[in-house]
Amino acid sequence: MTPTKGISPLLKISTILLMLYCIIAGFLLEVPKLEIIHESIRNMYYHVPMWFVMFVFSFAGVVYSLLYLLKGNREYDINAASCMLVATVFGVLGLVTGMIWATYTWGEPWSGDTKQTMTLVCLLIFLAYFVLRAAIDEEEKRAKLSAVYSIFAFSLIIPLLYIIPRQDPTSLHPGSEGNPAVSRDDADSRMLMVFYPAVIAWMLLSVWIVKLLNWYQRLRLRILEREAN
Repeated sequence: MTPTKGISPLLKISTILLMLYCIIAGFLLEVPKLEIIHESIRNMYYHVPMWFVMFVFSFAGVVYSLLYLLKGNREYDINAASCMLVATVFGVLGLVTGMIWATYTWGEPWSGDTKQTMTLVCLLIFLAYFVLRAAIDEEEKRAKLSAVYSIFAFSLIIPLLYIIPRQDPTSLHPGSEGNPAVSRDDADSRMLMVFYPAVIAWMLLSVWIVKLLNWYQRLRLRILEREAN
């Protein structure tokens, strides 16, 4: 069994081509000339899709967790853990790219903004999911507790990342009260030609990574079972 077995060639080719396009076009194509953000608006091709990935795959992790609780199939637990890992990694990347963006627009990478603080809290909650899994040796107990915890963690995303920051009128982050997100006039057709493919590219890359993680976990479990026998 190889790592790439079961991964569609179409997925691989599409991911590679779209990633190359969003990286090359993201740096070379023209963008709107806006005050304050200037050329840093190109970060929208990377920062925003990473948050989309974090949200989508944390939701997928919850779906697989619910399926595990309902059916008890180990495959659902493997998928849930892989999705949560991808969601957490891309959440960290989203925070880092946001800090880079903030350096050029807010003057410093970390200003204690409500959005930044709540993002850090959310990521720490996600990281605790893996601490929980590592702390429990019994497979079934680990799977059940982590499934319940992932549902709890996901339920905090909306209040932490979207509700609380919007209630802070002093927040510098786009989308907060009195500080609207980038409008359609700002993200014109030139940007959308890169932004939408970028979202698809990061999603496909994440699917690829999840499949590789699933392969690794299955292989690890097989080795452990053989050693036990």
